[in-house]
Amino acid sequence: MAGFPGSVLVCATPDHLAEVAANWLVHVMRSAYVDHGRVTLALSGGSTPERLFRTLAAPAWRARLPWAVTHVYWCDERAVPPDDAASNYGRAKQQLLDHVELPAAQIHRMPADDPDLDAATARYAGALPARFDLLLLGIGEDGHTASLFPGSPLLKESRRRVAAVTDAPKPPPCRLTLTPPVIESAGHLLVLASGAGKAEAIARALKHATPVVDCPARLARRGTWLLDRAAARAILDPHGN
Repeated sequence: MAGFPGSVLVCATPDHLAEVAANWLVHVMRSAYVDHGRVTLALSGGSTPERLFRTLAAPAWRARLPWAVTHVYWCDERAVPPDDAASNYGRAKQQLLDHVELPAAQIHRMPADDPDLDAATARYAGALPARFDLLLLGIGEDGHTASLFPGSPLLKESRRRVAAVTDAPKPPPCRLTLTPPVIESAGHLLVLASGAGKAEAIARALKHATPVVDCPARLARRGTWLLDRAAARAILDPHGN
């Protein structure tokens, strides 16, 4: 789709989106493995990534990705225990990681449930790779990505790579998140979005000159955006192109 810095691919349905995303991951992760013998991947939560997780966990897909050399991290996490239904880690574990041959030592859970968020932030920052091969991101109806929300002072962060959030506008208010420098330095960004509720935020992120402070997902504008037709509604021309 012309007019945007990254690639925008519009899929007919959420299921088709998940399949296209799975194929994209196969290509990027295999290329990273060929380039430097390992893969560093950070996941996000939400319903759209979960559809992708279930696709990748299916027998037909499991062997196509280099899980044995992949290190998995998270873009953000809520301050809940790992077995809580709201845990991004817990959902990814249940729907994907428990079904693939990924060594446990290569799963790096973001410890947002630690009562000392400052200590957890420092510990997780120390575990990050110098540069991620791939971040899997989403976009909220308010334009947030990871746990970087509109108006957050973290959008001006230039040094810290992980930060605590204590006033998120969505519950729970306490979280950990990767910061703009991590997004900006990643080798590849894949943004997944489905549903008409995301359409206006996507237009602000991709089509309009909206400041990052008002639409944090613009941080990922250079990435590959996979959208279903409902989510792409506000950026499609009248002919649906």
